[in-house]
Amino acid sequence: MNFEPSDRSKDYRERVRRFIQKHIQPVEAQYWAQIRSASHGGDWRQWKIPPVMEELKARARAEGLWNLFLPDAKLGAGLSTLEYALVAEETGRSFMAPEVFNCNAPDTGNMEVLWRYGSEEQKARWLTPLLAGEIRSVFCMTEPDVASSDATNMQATAVVQGDEVMLNGKKWWSSGIGDPRAKIIIFMARTANEGGDRHHQHSMVLVPLDTKGVEIQRMLPVYGDYDEPHGHGEVHFRDVRVPVSNIIAGPGRGFEIAQGRLGPGRIHHCMRCIGAAEQTLDLMIDRGMSRTAFGKPLLNLGGNRERVAEARIAIDQARLLTLYAAWKLDELGALGAMNEISAIKVVAPNVLQKVVDDAIQIHGGAGVSHDTPLSGFFAQARTLRLADGPDEVHKGVIARLELARRGFSRSRES
Repeated sequence: MNFEPSDRSKDYRERVRRFIQKHIQPVEAQYWAQIRSASHGGDWRQWKIPPVMEELKARARAEGLWNLFLPDAKLGAGLSTLEYALVAEETGRSFMAPEVFNCNAPDTGNMEVLWRYGSEEQKARWLTPLLAGEIRSVFCMTEPDVASSDATNMQATAVVQGDEVMLNGKKWWSSGIGDPRAKIIIFMARTANEGGDRHHQHSMVLVPLDTKGVEIQRMLPVYGDYDEPHGHGEVHFRDVRVPVSNIIAGPGRGFEIAQGRLGPGRIHHCMRCIGAAEQTLDLMIDRGMSRTAFGKPLLNLGGNRERVAEARIAIDQARLLTLYAAWKLDELGALGAMNEISAIKVVAPNVLQKVVDDAIQIHGGAGVSHDTPLSGFFAQARTLRLADGPDEVHKGVIARLELARRGFSRSRES
């Protein structure tokens, strides 16, 4: 195994880094300040996108920094998961950057689903405008009334009735559903009239956002922030009818698709966490060396130098583990890299959370304000310890694989 970046990966990483420094960093604070000053809180119907975002997207596309996540040289950059990982780290330093390069969640995962599993009709109608950055998408999986860490608890249903499929259920934490450009939902549900084992009872269905019966109930704040202009909403589906051709890859394949979707997505999330941790460490050092207390720089007080060293060690460990997971995903697929993907999903957000917490302490009151990105990074880290499977689920996967390696099968679990 060799984690030395390819020449192609180095080139994209450096170009992305320069783009962020030259074009995004000078306007990012103003961009978010503009959104906050015009904030409409949880009323997503009033949310708007500042024009600078589309200007930056057009510039990034013109420079060939577009759809960098997609391993298809015709539709994206054609980078492997390992090659894209270091690019994703650079974008993690900025909250704007992923969208500027059309590499933002949940669109990346939804585009990969359509690219891998979608019909030609589905690709033409939805994948093409998503790849062009003309629309945004939503992924509806988590439900408010059950423990969604266990997908078999899912209560939402997709019932095939002739040439239609009828959808019912409640979803929440549906990221991006407040975005005025959101046009399509991928809805995961139990296919009620299909038999089969527990891994073949779910389907993913494409639902245009304006379909009758799709009702956005509210936006959900994260630590009081509605993540405007994208949002995370609670959505109810009441007798929603769409053509049966909207089922992705056919009934009963939802669990398979979810596993294929989540593998690369977890690599992306974790590398962005590492980028955010690097940015946080930079801010912590700069702040700690520019402020004094009791006649000394803050970093020379209270064990703060040790905290810097611990952050460096933890970030580098997380990066190496994530690169290993990316390499293994490329070599063996999601099932072959299951242990490593679960491990990084635990490690990377926890590292970011710890580094940010230390940085906030160094910054004092500024650390919990909007004057720095630290509160946003903290929310990102804490949320990711729940999203795409909570820490406990991933630790359970790792433990199960370790027990199996020693010859203890699932049938002997209590």
